[in-house]
Amino acid sequence: MWSPRPTLTEHLAQRILARERAAVAIALNAADDARPGARRKALQMLAQIESQTAQGGAHRIGLTGAPGAGKSTLLGALLRRLQERGETLGVIAVDPSSPHSGGALLGDRLRARTALGNFGGAVFFRSLAARDRLGGLAESARAAVLVLGAVFDTVLVETVGVGQNEGEVADLVDTLIYVAQPGAGDLLQTLKAGVLELPDLVVVNKADLGPAATQHQSELQAGLALTEPRGGWPTPTLLVSAQNGSGIPELLQAADRHRAWLQEPASPGAPPRLTARRQTGRDRYVQSALLHRYGHYGLEAIGGATQVAAHLAQSPNAPGFQLLQQLSARIESALTT
Repeated sequence: MWSPRPTLTEHLAQRILARERAAVAIALNAADDARPGARRKALQMLAQIESQTAQGGAHRIGLTGAPGAGKSTLLGALLRRLQERGETLGVIAVDPSSPHSGGALLGDRLRARTALGNFGGAVFFRSLAARDRLGGLAESARAAVLVLGAVFDTVLVETVGVGQNEGEVADLVDTLIYVAQPGAGDLLQTLKAGVLELPDLVVVNKADLGPAATQHQSELQAGLALTEPRGGWPTPTLLVSAQNGSGIPELLQAADRHRAWLQEPASPGAPPRLTARRQTGRDRYVQSALLHRYGHYGLEAIGGATQVAAHLAQSPNAPGFQLLQQLSARIESALTT
């Protein structure tokens, strides 16, 4: 029986779903192409990948925290342990952007690459500029996580870490690790910023500093006791030293426990917690992307944010990139008529 040949977009999606590593860079470059025609094709490709991996794929782990906390060093330590477990690994490093050129600042990119220097080609590394998202994620970061998550066992995302948009990475990953360092400042300010409401694991790095690290761990535990556990998960606080490797096995065990917890239903008959978390991330991404592109005026052209939320609620299983394409077309049509 004759069947039509797949388009180039469909073929590329099929290669990613077949876990073909050679297709990863091609797919990521396609996803980052902002030209209108190329963008439509990229969204089709991403929607096809997302429809097959929305509830599965890689364990997505995010690392966030203030500059100087040692995120890049911790990333390297985690990668070494994960590689010892035989896992395939993808890494996304979101770099700060220059306010003048828009390009990524070289220092942060060099630190991330240095942390990965001993891995050779064993780890797929993708560096993204945060662009105009201060402290947050480039829009292409979600596409990169999706593509890498379909090919590799574990995907790690290291963020800029200037403390503005931890919520964005929390919506992007399955397990969010907040990296703190001893003597990092007033805990009250951290609580006021809402930072401790988001992480699934809190890590005090540089445990080799001794009493200062233990004291900061106690302070963070006291602070977490004042917050509502995210989704009912009691956030643990761990001491690690990325420099000498102490505490890294325990950190990975905690991440594994959180992953297992996400795969269980919140109540009998309910879907796995991971399903709800990824759907929430999908909805927030679509809403944010539409607002970023079209502003409040564009959203009002199709009934405002309330109507967008209703459309998303009516399509719980639809890929986010597909919904983004549909709603974008509706807004553009409304604006031109």
